[in-house]
Amino acid sequence: MTETTPHPAPRRVLRVAIAAADPVRRAGLASIVWSAGHAVSDDMENADVMLADGVAPDAGPPAVILGGGDASRPGLLARDAPPEQIDAALRAVAAGLAVRPAETPRPAFDALPEPELNLFTPREVEVLAAIGNGLSNKAVARQLGISQHTVKFHVESLLRKLGAASRAEAVHKGLRQRLIEM
Repeated sequence: MTETTPHPAPRRVLRVAIAAADPVRRAGLASIVWSAGHAVSDDMENADVMLADGVAPDAGPPAVILGGGDASRPGLLARDAPPEQIDAALRAVAAGLAVRPAETPRPAFDALPEPELNLFTPREVEVLAAIGNGLSNKAVARQLGISQHTVKFHVESLLRKLGAASRAEAVHKGLRQRLIEM
């Protein structure tokens, strides 16, 4: 019994129309298309797919738009998408699929967006109010009857939770979010 190894199907050469107002950008996109093994077509009607810089004409084949935001079009990529993504998007759109850029991931623990009031301990709110009144760590420690080390710990926690780079920014954000009043 002989086994045959399946050979991958040869990649289809696409006819790609390019829509770019800037001739230099058009030449760069044509180079990407050629490097991917596709043909550049000057005839929109006979093209399999269009690669557009920013905005694609309303007529013509399905389009991959670089840096555009027209959600009604099948292909959207970032303007600086790498050639491999452009090739994959061209093939996908020519096959009838939709392509969208990946969403930018939100930071997990760096800075919390608009924190809820219950994320702050009562002591952190007291420390924030005290530094809002212009007190130093030593003065805050004396006023609250805690160590300077504990005050420093609370200040660092507040900076992280508020996404602030300084004590003044933390106070500003605390006021804006109504954690404290002046």
